[in-house]
Amino acid sequence: MTSLTSIAQRYGTVDDDDLRWLHRLVSDFQLLADLAIGDIVLWLPTGDDDGFIAAQHARPAGAATLFYRDIVGQPVRNAWREQVSRAFAEGVALTGDSPVWGAEGDAKVRAIPVRRREAEPSTRVVERPIAVITRHSNYADTRSAGRLERTFKECADELFRMIAGADFPDQAAPTEPRRGAVRASDGLMRLDQAGVVTFASPNALSAFTRLGFDGELEGESLAEITTELLDDSHEVDEALPLVVTGRAPWRTDIETRHVTLSLRAVPLRAGAERLGAIVLVRDVTDLRVQEQTLITKDATIREIHHRVKNNLQTVAALLRIQSRRTKSDEARTSLQDAERRVSSIAVVHDTLSEGLSQSVDFDAVFDRAMKLTSELASLHAARVRTERIGSFGVLPSGYATPLALALTELVTNAVEHGLSGKQDGLVRITARREAGWLTVQVCDNGVGLPAGRVGSGLGTQIVKTLVTGELSGTIDWGARAVEGTEVTVRVPLAYIREPDED
Repeated sequence: MTSLTSIAQRYGTVDDDDLRWLHRLVSDFQLLADLAIGDIVLWLPTGDDDGFIAAQHARPAGAATLFYRDIVGQPVRNAWREQVSRAFAEGVALTGDSPVWGAEGDAKVRAIPVRRREAEPSTRVVERPIAVITRHSNYADTRSAGRLERTFKECADELFRMIAGADFPDQAAPTEPRRGAVRASDGLMRLDQAGVVTFASPNALSAFTRLGFDGELEGESLAEITTELLDDSHEVDEALPLVVTGRAPWRTDIETRHVTLSLRAVPLRAGAERLGAIVLVRDVTDLRVQEQTLITKDATIREIHHRVKNNLQTVAALLRIQSRRTKSDEARTSLQDAERRVSSIAVVHDTLSEGLSQSVDFDAVFDRAMKLTSELASLHAARVRTERIGSFGVLPSGYATPLALALTELVTNAVEHGLSGKQDGLVRITARREAGWLTVQVCDNGVGLPAGRVGSGLGTQIVKTLVTGELSGTIDWGARAVEGTEVTVRVPLAYIREPDED
């Protein structure tokens, strides 16, 4: 594995505080690469003399990469070794005197030391660099740089200067979401200290035009422009004034005229002095519509589960009323069994109606379903307690409903046929997940099964159908060595993503 964390742990040259700072830094690596219009590589010291290992790499979105093969996990090349080592040892940014000629093209390399501040909320800078960033620009690209490209590179120079001075990333900045993140190519504005736009990319101007602005952004106060565009039909984020003036490294949305713009401010500083800001802008109208649609669908699905639960509880209540009115013992027992089965299914839908996910914590579902056994035991003049060992974990609804019904039937069979009249009855349910299987054992200390016989009632048939048909699993009945019965259910989890795989 060649992640930043695994490489850092392998060589042990950075501590936990260093690693947290580096994680915040690499979350903006794509922004740095896009602004620099070149490849960006993070190098960690290995502890050997002049030894460094590539721990992160970002390719520019608007230019050709100089590294067609993955460089992460590779040692620093001889052509850059001295430059990277000096930048790390001396704590200063160094630019190569001549281009590096190689298979990846003709590259101009600049090495920038990475410094961090002490643990929050301290503002003291740790003098010792913790890593080095190399910036690889295509030296063979002889195009005359336009104003957009020059501004991008100037912004990159500012951010690299801040990285060397531990002013970037900003400790007050929230974690940038991956979905819908604002990119430099979406739209970029450069603000001065007063919040006046000194540069606006064509995409940024187009985004504000869709918002209803019909003038030129450059030379105007971004705060005044956004204030004029806002209307009373949408709530205004309290962070908006700080973002449009470039005073805080936050992100906010502007919504008006059925258009939504996402803004992200990156303040530019030199120590305590504020120099201005970079403001990134992106039209996220379609993205917000999709998110709202998903929220509506989630709410609809939860409402459906809630109504299904209510309907099932109504059916269970009707069955309960009918069982109390019938005079036939056999009919009463059948109605009570049907009521219990319906109630166990209602528990699953009730749990699904409480969350956004279509997966459930089956431990909570099973514990609620087992409360139904106390009333059942009293009907058979028995005192029975249930005990759960292990964990079922999180299961999708397609697994939860048939499994809850099957296990409820097994516990019910144990109480009715094995523990009837017993005053110290115990039903122990053991669950474990391993090697792609969920294994559940239901044991009781009752009279046990006759040798070579398995029940043939409706409950047994239901369990067989649910386990083998619905869950594609296996079920095995057997007598315990001491007393009682042991039933083992094994269900494949091939289609379930384990928590450590998320």
